[in-house]
Amino acid sequence: MALRVLFFGTPAFATPTLARLFESAHQVVAVVTQPDRRRGRGQRVMPGAVKALASGRALPILQPERLRDESFLGAVRDLAPDVGVVAAYGRLLPQVLLDLPARGMLNVHASLLPRWRGAAPVHRAMIAGDAVTGVTIMRVVLALDAGPMVDRVSTAIDPRETSEALEARLADLGADLLAATLDRLAAGSLAAEPQDETLVTYAKRLERADSQVDWARPAVAVHNQIRGLHPWPLAAARLQGRRVMFHRSEVTSSAAGATAAPPGTIVRAGPDALDVATERDIVSIREVQLEGKKPVTVGALLNGWTILSGERFEA
Repeated sequence: MALRVLFFGTPAFATPTLARLFESAHQVVAVVTQPDRRRGRGQRVMPGAVKALASGRALPILQPERLRDESFLGAVRDLAPDVGVVAAYGRLLPQVLLDLPARGMLNVHASLLPRWRGAAPVHRAMIAGDAVTGVTIMRVVLALDAGPMVDRVSTAIDPRETSEALEARLADLGADLLAATLDRLAAGSLAAEPQDETLVTYAKRLERADSQVDWARPAVAVHNQIRGLHPWPLAAARLQGRRVMFHRSEVTSSAAGATAAPPGTIVRAGPDALDVATERDIVSIREVQLEGKKPVTVGALLNGWTILSGERFEA
C-alpha cells in the first residue's frame, strides 16, 4: 500500500529524507516548509534547502506563517494525507495539525532519544564528548521530541569530524530509516516504545555566546567545542585584540614545560599550528578565521601576522 505523505522540513538535514521519499513507493502530496528568510552574508531572502529541492516538482509547497491558520489547515485537510513526516521543520506543531493525518505523524530526530531532545542535538552531543549518537524515528506529540519511539539507528562519533560532517551522515541514516519505517507502517501498525523520562537531556539552540572558549578545561573539551560549533557559531577567542574563530583542531599530549603555562597560552606558534595550553594537554589549532575573512590554515595566517610563543588568548 502506498501512503500519502505530507512532508515537513526546512534545512539541509531534511533533504535526504525528502529525496528518499521521492524515490519510494509512497506519494509526497505536499511539502510544508518555513517561509523564505534572509540568509548568508548578503542577507538576501532565500528559500530553505527543502523548498529548493521540492521546487522543480509538481506538488504544492506550503509556507504558512501561522500553523493554526484556517486556510492552511483547510489545505491540509483537502490533501487527505495518510501520514505526516517531520524532519527538522523548526517549529512545534499544534494538536489541531497533528490530528489531521489519518495515521499520525513521524519525526526524524538526530539523536538517540531521550538524550538530546531539542533544537541542536548533533552539536550538543559533540560538545558533550558523546562517543555514540544516532537517529530516532518517533511519533510526534504535542511535547517537544517526547513521543514514543518506533525505530532508531546508532553510529559512532569520529573524534576528528565536525558537527557539520556528522549531521550529514545522520541525515542519510535517517532518510533510510524513515523509508523503512513507512514501509512497515504501510504493511500494518508500528510498535512504539515510550521514552524513559528519567534519562531526558535537552539540546538547547546554539547562540553566539556558546562561542567563547574557556581554556581552563581539558584539551579534549576545548577540541569538542571547536568541532561541535562548526560551521556556526564557531568557537572563538581574542588575540592581540582581534577575534579569532577556530575551524579545525587536534589534541596532543602536553609538551615539556607546557603544563606550567597558564591556560590559553600559546606554547608554540607555527609552522602549521598554534599549540595552546589548557587545564590538561594541548589543543593544536590548525585552521582559523578572522572576522570578515575566509578560513585559512594557521600556516597561511602566520605568513601575514606575527604571533609569538608566550602570547595568550583572551575571552
